[in-house]
Amino acid sequence: MEVGAASDEDAGPEDRLATVATAPAQAVNPLQRLIAGRLHERGWSYGEVARRSGLPRSTVYTLATTRNLVRPPRPATINGLAKGLDVPVSAVRTAAAESTGMHYYDGPPADLRPRVPGDQERELLIASIDELSAEDRRHVAALVDSLRNRAAPPTDR
Repeated sequence: MEVGAASDEDAGPEDRLATVATAPAQAVNPLQRLIAGRLHERGWSYGEVARRSGLPRSTVYTLATTRNLVRPPRPATINGLAKGLDVPVSAVRTAAAESTGMHYYDGPPADLRPRVPGDQERELLIASIDELSAEDRRHVAALVDSLRNRAAPPTDR
């Protein structure tokens, strides 16, 4: 996906990251925040994310610097960016949709979901299941089945 790239594309990765990271919060969209955050956390450049994702560097740069996306990126771009940033596809999909003014919900709103201990692990498992191969899903299913069917430890009475 190509959308009008900014003129500072030739700036160094640190300059570009600083520009996005220090922009006023209201001017930076959710996709920009996601990309800038991962670049900062991992010490990656746009080129590194592009290499990991299989996307052109210009696409990664454009998504990281375009404040007003007209439409969300194509599914293949979202999938590649998720791989490049090492985050669940649902995180990129949601950030991209919200960056265009749309809202994407993978489940019921957070305030309607019961909060239980380990909820972050549950959300990670649910968000990542579609990214697994059929064989990996079978392994996860077998593990879950074995955990559910194991004998409960004896209790003291």
